[in-house]
Amino acid sequence: MERKQFIHTLMGSSAILGLSSLRWLIDDQPETPTMPVLFIGHGSPMNAIEDNIFSRSWTEVSQKVAKPTAILVISAHWLTKGSFITAVDKPATIHDFGGFPQALFDVQYPAPGFPELARETANLFPDNLVHLDDEWGLDHGTWSILKHMYPLADVPVLQLSIDYHQPPVYHFEMAQYLQKLRKRGVLIVGSGNIVHNLGKVAWNKMGEVDFAFDWARESSELLKQKILSRDFKALIDYQKLGASTQLAIPTPDHYYPLLYALGLAQKEEEITLFNDYAVAGSLTMTSVAIGL
Repeated sequence: MERKQFIHTLMGSSAILGLSSLRWLIDDQPETPTMPVLFIGHGSPMNAIEDNIFSRSWTEVSQKVAKPTAILVISAHWLTKGSFITAVDKPATIHDFGGFPQALFDVQYPAPGFPELARETANLFPDNLVHLDDEWGLDHGTWSILKHMYPLADVPVLQLSIDYHQPPVYHFEMAQYLQKLRKRGVLIVGSGNIVHNLGKVAWNKMGEVDFAFDWARESSELLKQKILSRDFKALIDYQKLGASTQLAIPTPDHYYPLLYALGLAQKEEEITLFNDYAVAGSLTMTSVAIGL
């Protein structure tokens, strides 16, 4: 679907609305250097409490980024009908998993929210497309990585939900409305996994870094090539990329956060990879940095 057709579908026949008055974003805050955008393969929730190659890399990446005024995360673990943004002062730490040690359930990540920024971010979108949410907190797709990136939990954090009833192009295009945030010190992070097939996990290989089934390796290499060559159309139409990619992305929940990150990439910005390893045969931790 071409961009103009997407906009027409999203908004109906009406013209795109002008941006609302954004007090915090425009009047009160000067522009900052453009913040980078990250897509982080978050993997197992255990990465939140483990000192490993992945968690150390998250710390290292954060040290290359100017301290944000706020962080906006698009997590694979907040799927909704419609699009929502958290607008609470003190988002709860959500333990949205089972079968893990008590130490993981004991983790709290008490980062503040930023309701004013949530309201103004919602206003970046036309036609009341994004709604405020006062019930969701921070799921493990968010706090498991931020715990290592910003361990003091002193940066306000918001989450933008994934409307799971919309096609891939919707998510790529949605991201483009967030560009203004990058000029106001906001770090935007997509959190998921590019290759993510839990049904085929080799549980006996969980501790072996970079073990991948042939189909997972094949798909990973293809998807990485598309990312680095900026073939975003192919990545939006990932279902046409062959049988290996069908196995790699059986459901798009962990893939859609990548499309948000890529939708924010500007032509002049470099795209690089980090944490480029497979786990347990059918997962990859491959992460993407844009403009870093």
